[in-house]
Order: sequence, then structure tokens, then C-alpha cells
Amino acid sequence: MIEIDNPDVLDFPALVRPGDSVVCSQGLAEPVVLTRSLMRQREQIGPFRMVIGPTFSDTFQPGHGDTVRFQSYCGTGANAALHAAGVLDIVPAHYSDLPHLFARSMLAADVVLLTCSEPDAAGGFNLGLTQDYIVDAARRARLVIAEVSDRVPWVFGAELPPDVRPHIVVRTGREPLTLPRRSLDEASFEEREIARWVSGLIPDGATLELGIGTLPELVLQALRGHRDIGIHSGVIGDGVAELMQAGVVTNAAKPADRGTSVAGLLMGSRSLLDFAHCNPAIRLAPAAETHDVGALRALPNFIALNGAIEVDLGGQVNAESLNGRYIGAVGGQLDFVRGANQSRGGRSIMVLPSSAAGGTISRIVPLLADGVVTTPRSDVDVVVTEWGVAELRGKGLRERADAMIAIAHPLFREDLGRAARGMAAGKGRNVGTMPATATNA
Repeated sequence: MIEIDNPDVLDFPALVRPGDSVVCSQGLAEPVVLTRSLMRQREQIGPFRMVIGPTFSDTFQPGHGDTVRFQSYCGTGANAALHAAGVLDIVPAHYSDLPHLFARSMLAADVVLLTCSEPDAAGGFNLGLTQDYIVDAARRARLVIAEVSDRVPWVFGAELPPDVRPHIVVRTGREPLTLPRRSLDEASFEEREIARWVSGLIPDGATLELGIGTLPELVLQALRGHRDIGIHSGVIGDGVAELMQAGVVTNAAKPADRGTSVAGLLMGSRSLLDFAHCNPAIRLAPAAETHDVGALRALPNFIALNGAIEVDLGGQVNAESLNGRYIGAVGGQLDFVRGANQSRGGRSIMVLPSSAAGGTISRIVPLLADGVVTTPRSDVDVVVTEWGVAELRGKGLRERADAMIAIAHPLFREDLGRAARGMAAGKGRNVGTMPATATNA
């Protein structure tokens, strides 16, 4: 193992070959010193591929497409600009499948860049911020480079396994990336109403999967009167940490990992990272565990909360694309949906505001327009907007259409009803042919 204290001496053209596939840790775990140095030296390397998850730094720019071909399973964060510029290739993969894609070299990993904490007394490194699929990629790599900082938390479950050791360690002392929290005072009426409806669907003792952002945080705030909530999720954010400290999230009702919140990533503020440091009540786990349908099925009252860009009258969900722009992901949505549907007492909840663009566009549509179906109608259980709850599972298409129209914005219900009647009569009408604005607006 080579140890470097000055990252400026790292010579990427001597390490990365033309045509290589370079994989870096995602989200807040991006090794920013390494990735920025790599981008600065990209022209001396020649064409190569950069495999990324959601990015929250300004490291990767559309102009880097002169040499680098970016590849990702998602269009979130800064990735949206890369996709819009035509330099990001989307891999439509279920999150649970990413470890297998790396293990089978269907996704190549020649060089892997990690963020790690300082080694412990036994010399072991800890990934700190993420577990996900990066170890699977590192096992296939020719070269593993770790950016090490004592500001990275040491988190249970994120230990680098003995068969994966960095070939090069670059010590930086860098403060990890964090995500600013939006004040819940800025939440919209629609977001607050959705959170109110959702909280009524969650019983005491439920185990939750939910993301980060205003709406999940509002849902968590609405659960302050609940007891023994558990967490088994893709991410843990500040809202979960606060409910753990408040004694609402105890994980006491989970048959596995009792007393422990389980996720693949930490996504939040410095306070979250400090809370997770050496905290036995938090464990990070690989995607093969966090998103495994069998493991999710075994959690009673497992509640999966996921967002949608649009939902059609039959219940099909698009959580990926808007007017040809890729802004979401296949991600773990269907993994969690199917796990919740098979859980005893579980529920899968899709949430979205009923309209967009200041109320001029309906997000409840007759049929999905872009040909993108993230979650099929056969898997959808419950859809929630600010207008209420549509129970779809086990319902026929006409009942589904009625339920979806009832939670659409009132300005669009007449148009949607007309479209539903046309489809029932065999005169299907795609949303792309519908007026973009409300009839009664």
C-alpha cells in the first residue's frame, strides 16, 4: 500500500488507462479531492468512462465530456445537467441489481475511488458514509485508491472487508460533503397535506423506507406521536436521526436488527454524521441487503414511501423522466414496492403533488407519455396527493381511474374523466395529446 500525504503528487495518467472505467463512491461519499484531480488531468489520460451515483458537488461538468463519458443509474443531483448536455449515459437498473452487475463485470470497474475514515487500531478502514455497491466494484478493480480523512465518521457495518484493501491511500483531512436542510417552514400546503395523509397510513411499530427532502421530513415530523418506529431504508437523513434521539424510532418491533436503523447511505448535515459516528444504533449495509425483497418481506408492517413524477389512471408510475429529461432513477423503488407488498401488514405508498407549474399541469395523467414505467400498475398499492388517498391494489381499471381522478387537482378532473371514458370505450388517448393547461383554469 502506497501512502500519500500530498494529493497534488497523484499522477492519474500513470494510473488510469485510456478506455478504463473509473467508479467512485456516490453521494456525500464522493472522494472530492480525487475526483477533482482526475478531472483536471483527464486530457492527459485519453477517453475513459466515469461511473457515478447521485452527485452533490460541482466536480463533474458538462465540459468534461470532451474526454469523459459519464455513466450512472440516476439523473439526480448534478447528474441532470450532465444528461441534458448529452454526456451522461443512463443505466436503467434496479438498485438491488447493481452489486451483481459489478460482480459479473456487466458494469466495468477498472479503477475505484473511495472515501474512508482513518484506519482503526487494527488497521481497518471504514467507508463511513456509504456501503451500497462500492465494495462489489472494488473487488473487480485493478486499482483501488482511497481518500482518507479523520473527518469521515466511523459507522457500524461500513468496515472495508479484509479482501478489499486500497492500493494507494491519499490523506486529505477534508471535511465530507453535506446536504443543507430546507426549513420545514418553507414547505408548501401540498407537501403538508400529503404528509398528513401518509402519516395516517403508518401504524405504531412499522418499519419505514423513505428518502430525504422536505416531504419525507414532514412525514417523520408527523410521526412524533408514534411509538417504536423502525428504519430499513436506502438512506438515513437528519429527520431519522432526530426521531431516534426523540425515542420515536427505536426499531424495537423489528424481528431482525432490533434496536438498529439500517440503511446504505448517510445523506444529511454534519450533525447527522456526528450522530452516526460509532453509534451502534445505526448500521450501514450493502445494497444486496438493504434492497433485498426477501429481507424486506420478513419485516412486518414494512412501509415503503416513494415519490413519483407522474402517475396514470391505471396506476403506472414514472419516477424517471420528464419531457425527455432524465431527472430520477429506476433506483430502489420497485425493490421496496415489492418488499412492502409482500410484507405482513406492509404498504407501498406513492406520493406526488397533484399538479405542477403553478397548477397548470396535471401530474395525474391518462397514460404515461415518455414510455417510461418505473413501477408497473400491477405493483402499485396506494397513491397519495394533497387531495387524498387512492387505494389501487386489487382494484379493476375503472375503479382505479375513479380513485385517481378523485385525488387529482379539481381543475383537471373533467378532462381526466373524459379521457377515462374514452379509454373504456376503446378510444385510448395518450397524455401527450391532452391540453397542457387546465380546462377551467
